[in-house]
Amino acid sequence: MKNITVSIDDELYRAARIKAAEQSTSISGLFKTFLIRLTSDETAETEFQRLAREEQELRAELRARRLGLNPAHNLSRTELHDRDALR
Repeated sequence: MKNITVSIDDELYRAARIKAAEQSTSISGLFKTFLIRLTSDETAETEFQRLAREEQELRAELRARRLGLNPAHNLSRTELHDRDALR
């Protein structure tokens, strides 16, 4: 394992110590996590891409279950708010 020396100002150091304590880790642990994420596969899915993929999967599941809403359905207020129908 290699050691790295980094120079940072006092304010940044204090803020980093607070963040590390909040996450029950050390500044070294935070930095290690940062480097792992930085060097991980660049093709990794971004948060936006993940949410978009999950939305597409949900829409496909709704279509497969025929739970999609169509304006032609003309549902009543009671039918619109019937949560048991979605289970």
